[in-house]
Amino acid sequence: MITPLNLPKAPLDLTKSEGVVYVHCLIRKKKLVLTPEEWVRQHVIHFLNQNGIPMGLMGVEVALKYHERSKRADVVVFGMDQKPKLIVECKAPEIELSEAVFRQIASYNYVLKVDFLMMTNGRDHIYAKIDRENGNLEFLKNLPQMEV
Repeated sequence: MITPLNLPKAPLDLTKSEGVVYVHCLIRKKKLVLTPEEWVRQHVIHFLNQNGIPMGLMGVEVALKYHERSKRADVVVFGMDQKPKLIVECKAPEIELSEAVFRQIASYNYVLKVDFLMMTNGRDHIYAKIDRENGNLEFLKNLPQMEV
């Protein structure tokens, strides 16, 4: 279950009880079952924090409604103005970053209207900047510098 990722090593607080591994989430402030997707999500939280984004400006499993359906964005980075700036969609390491994943994050952005997107399975990462003026999507090589 603990797959090596293409993200910096994160100091996760892991515990085991009755054969189940748990991770303490610094954002949600509780223990969660360590699923493959949660493994990626927790590493992403630390990666974002190591890149200058304060924990207090991150939301995890942010609830939203899209076409009358309840959805949850894995990680949303907010600015000091409380406006969303970045959506991160996390998948388990064995899940490929496909067009379906892109459609999923795009549906979240229909509601949140951020400038940046990140999709990751912990091994591969896709970063994009949204140019609303021209209706373009620019793919980036690295996590963009954002004013938060």
